[in-house]
Parts: sequence; structure tokens; C-alpha cells
Amino acid sequence: MKCPGCTAAEIAAFVAGLIWVVAVFLSAICTVVVPRGVPVRLTRLVFLATRRFFALRSRFASSYEERDRAMALYAPLTLIGLPVVWLALNLIGFTAMFWALGVQPLRSAFVTSGSSLLTLGFARAPDLPTTVLAFVEAVLGLILLALLITYLPSMYGAFARREHSVAMVTIQAGSPPTPLEMLTRFNTIKGLDKLEEEVWRPWLDWFVDIEESHTSFAGLPFFRSPQPDRSWITAAGVVLDAAAIYASSLDVPRSPAAELSMRSGYVALRRIADFYGIPYDPDPSPSDPISIGREEYDAVYDQLAGAGLPMRADREQAWRDFAGWRVNYDTVLVIMAGFVMAPYAPWISDRSPSGRHRPPLMSRRRRRKLVA
Repeated sequence: MKCPGCTAAEIAAFVAGLIWVVAVFLSAICTVVVPRGVPVRLTRLVFLATRRFFALRSRFASSYEERDRAMALYAPLTLIGLPVVWLALNLIGFTAMFWALGVQPLRSAFVTSGSSLLTLGFARAPDLPTTVLAFVEAVLGLILLALLITYLPSMYGAFARREHSVAMVTIQAGSPPTPLEMLTRFNTIKGLDKLEEEVWRPWLDWFVDIEESHTSFAGLPFFRSPQPDRSWITAAGVVLDAAAIYASSLDVPRSPAAELSMRSGYVALRRIADFYGIPYDPDPSPSDPISIGREEYDAVYDQLAGAGLPMRADREQAWRDFAGWRVNYDTVLVIMAGFVMAPYAPWISDRSPSGRHRPPLMSRRRRRKLVA
């Protein structure tokens, strides 16, 4: 131990190492512990770097099923890689601090840091200050691993809740799911009045849960469904479109639950879009263009009428009302479907700019106050 006669370089190395370790530890805390969508540059950088590798791998896939199998590993491997990155960066920071406290040359400082971080104990600190530093490093290493161990069950619990409702949409709306199939099946089997009890109200709660979980758990949006033809984003889009058609085009009593479900849905999708830096208009006009053409809407209108559903006589007004609902979530739905590489679904992923969105290292936080 050479302090108090430390050189300026050793003091600078200790301060830099300390700041480095604190920054890495705070990144881990914000990623795992803080119960809100806190943008963490280090976590984003790890996800983006891994994403580049998997995007390159998916280019050589000859079918969607092959690409889906490859991308199914993306989020789990990245989550396992996060603590490795945290530990490696801590190793670098503590190496600088050990070197500054007199454990030299640099190789000896690196060995001492690694032995302390992984609690291997084969390299002993030479004096009291370095022994204290070794204890601190060992404790931080254990904390980082414990954080991951406690993080995974919570995330998989949220995943299970999400996928239960996604699987129900496959039963209610077919595969690939469509709002046409959902409305037709309910009209034929149970009656449209059952939509409120079995779709609108449960999905209002589902959207609230998805908003919280998909911003608190950074990797959760990229966890793919157990079946390759399912996706949380396409299921959400089908429910939103079914509610928009119900509210705008069917000649039925007004359903506040359907409208609240839509409100809950597009607010949730916007919050997730904020977290990943997906641009959108926070205050669109009902007359703004949407990704669905009038001829596509007319085709669905005619099919619903042909299936015996009660349709509003004023088709022009019905189209304007539908577009006025869809414009609230159209952009974020389509971009996000491409972002997570969702399977084919009409009106959603069939028009997505697959893989083109590049989230920034920091999200556009200013949008949050515009969508309350």
C-alpha cells in the first residue's frame, strides 16, 4: 500500500474505477429492481449488440419458422449475458482500484480483482485497504447474481400471464387471428353481447398489466410465444381492431367497455413505444391517414354483413369512425410488430417495416407526458 504517497495517475485510476463500478451497479439496479421503465444505456447497448447478431442470423433463414426458432433465443441469451457484462465491467473497475492501491503490476491487480469478484480466493489481498476492497467486490458480485436469480421468476410470471390471453385470442379469432374472425365467431357461437365479458373487460386489465411489465422488464417484449404463429403484439392488434369495428361499424348498443379497452390498449402501446424510442404522433387527428386502406375496410364490412352481423347503414360514417379509433394506435402497432418480428397477421405485421426500427440508447422521455 503506497498511499498517502500515491501518484496522480493512481489517484485518477482509483476515482475512475470507483465511478465505473458505481455506474455499472446503478445500471443493474435500474434494470432489475426499479419498478418502472427506466432507460439504461448499458442494458440497451447489450440488447442492441445482441440484436445485430440475431438479425444477421435471421437473414439466412429460408422460412418464418426457421427465423422464429433463431429469434426465440434472442431475449433469453441476452438476459443471461447481462450479468456477465455487469461482472466483466466490475472486474475492470476494481482492477483499476486495486492497481491504484498498490497491487501491481496490472496483471496482479486483474488476478486479485477476478479472485475477489468470483469469490475464488486464490489471490490474497496484501493489506487492510485492499482486503476491504476485495470484500466489497465479492459482495457486489453476489448481489448482481442474486438480482438475476430474483428477476427471472418475476419476468416469467409476467410472461405466463401475457401468454394465457394470447392463446385465448387464437381460439377466439383463428390463426392468424383477425378481427373479422373474432366478431364472426362470437356472433355465431355466443352472441356479440358476450364480447364485453370475455374480451373487452379482460383485455382492459391485460393492457394495464402489459404496460407495466413490458417497460419494467426490458427483454419481455422480445420473448416469443410458445407457438410460432402467436405473438402478443398481433393479439393486441386484433383485439383493438375488433373493438374499433364494434364501436364504429356494428349496429349495436354502445359498449363503454370496448371503448375503454381501446383506450387502455393504445395508451399501453404508446408507453412501450416511448420506452423503445418508437416515434409516433401523440395527438393525431381523426382524419389522419392510417395503414389500412378504404378498400380493405370495405371488404371486411361486406364479409361481416354477409355473415349476418348487424352493420350500420351509413358506411361512410362507419369508416370515418373506424379510422378515428385506429389512428390512435396504428403507427405504434405496425412498427412494433416489425420490431419484435411478429408472425403474419392481416392489418398488423403484414405491413410492418420488419427490423427497420433502431431504438436509441436513450428513449424519448418527453412523449410520456403527452399520452396520459
